Amino acid sequence: MLSKKNKEYFRKWLAQRLDESLGKAQDTLADISDLRDKLPDEMDQASLSSDMGFTLRIRDREAKLIRKITDALERLEDGTFGICEECGEDISEERLKARPVTTLCIACKTKAEEEEKDKKKKLTREREAK
Repeated sequence: MLSKKNKEYFRKWLAQRLDESLGKAQDTLADISDLRDKLPDEMDQASLSSDMGFTLRIRDREAKLIRKITDALERLEDGTFGICEECGEDISEERLKARPVTTLCIACKTKAEEEEKDKKKKLTREREAK
């Protein structure tokens, strides 16, 4: 169970990261809007389109992080932050400090990764057998 001090630490850290991520998303939208109207040359537009695609993929990852941060803040509010969704045990403070948006303790995360690895191996074997 997290102390009140640690809960406040994570609340501040998560809120700061959320603000940063939302700011980046707003900047990206503003940049895209500004640039699109200023490039009359087709080559410049094509180059911009490629760059925007790359930027939007990065921002997609940022959007997923925003959702994870929002979820973590909700867990702080409802008292489930720091509790493993799989086994119900406390997630170590070291793990939370390394990955504050985590929902799994290290043992359950390791198990999930091993299961995913096994699933990928099985799919690969099935494809190779065809």
